[in-house]
Amino acid sequence: MPEPTPGPGQVLVAPLACGICGSDLHLVSSQAAMPDLVPAIVLGHEFVGEVLDYGPGTERTVPVGTAVTSVPYLDTGDGPQLVGLSPAVPGGLAERLVLQEKRLVPVTGDVPVHYAAFAEPLAVGVHAVAAADVQPGDVVLVVGCGPVGLSVIACLKAAGVGPVVAADFSPRRRVLAEHIGADVVIDPAVSSPYQSWAELAGAPVPMSPLMDTPQRANTVVFECVGVPGILATVMDSVPPQTRIVVVGVCMQPDTITPVVGTTKELSIRFVFAYRPDEFARALDWIVRGTVDVAPFVTATLPLDSATEAFEELRQPDKHCKILLLPT
Repeated sequence: MPEPTPGPGQVLVAPLACGICGSDLHLVSSQAAMPDLVPAIVLGHEFVGEVLDYGPGTERTVPVGTAVTSVPYLDTGDGPQLVGLSPAVPGGLAERLVLQEKRLVPVTGDVPVHYAAFAEPLAVGVHAVAAADVQPGDVVLVVGCGPVGLSVIACLKAAGVGPVVAADFSPRRRVLAEHIGADVVIDPAVSSPYQSWAELAGAPVPMSPLMDTPQRANTVVFECVGVPGILATVMDSVPPQTRIVVVGVCMQPDTITPVVGTTKELSIRFVFAYRPDEFARALDWIVRGTVDVAPFVTATLPLDSATEAFEELRQPDKHCKILLLPT
């Protein structure tokens, strides 16, 4: 790749650490299967780096040498592009990176600086929890304890929400969920997470025709798996008035039975990414120690071991998050 040059309003950054996301795994597989249709991309949108230089027309309020992270968007002539997910904007799995000055978030505090790379995936949890409008007394079920589900659990606990029930088939992920703060951890192959969750929630709100006065259910589900069939199973299994927040990204067509949601008066909210203030809050929780991201990071490898890292992450029982650091 040519040496990147920051344009107007942009900053040149040297990545210090970069995480690998499920979307990165998907893009690598798609590019390998369809090289003529899927262009090559320099991946990496979960990063922290050091400011090296500024482009023209910048305010230079962050000193050179400062550790920073950023919402992964860069302004271009064709509009905002996703850093590390667009062929036009190289990502953090590189030795140099160009970011937008106005989106920089300096990294402070005493935690290891490479933990700041986890601000991006943690912000997904911050946004999902905010979208659920969780109230005191709500009982939460998190379905799927991969990096997204674990981020949701961590943000629920940081917000003082509980009890939280977590469910995953993977023994390693269940251990991580418990370590991060889930109050009840369930193996769906052994027992129903919905039953344990319902027992904690107490008597369900009745069907609407049987409800004399408006009532608010205290049951909330975060669907963090993102494969066909999961949403339909959740809808079939939850009590009336449950709020379902879909955080997992399902890439294939899926089928639900709308009458199930109609008769139960379910609320289904799809969420995407995060807002800039939620990204900043995620980083603040990391640097203040409100959320301990150390359990998420199951390996750190040099950048030139990226191929090995991708193969390791295709084994879901082995890792949660691998960070790649410059050689």
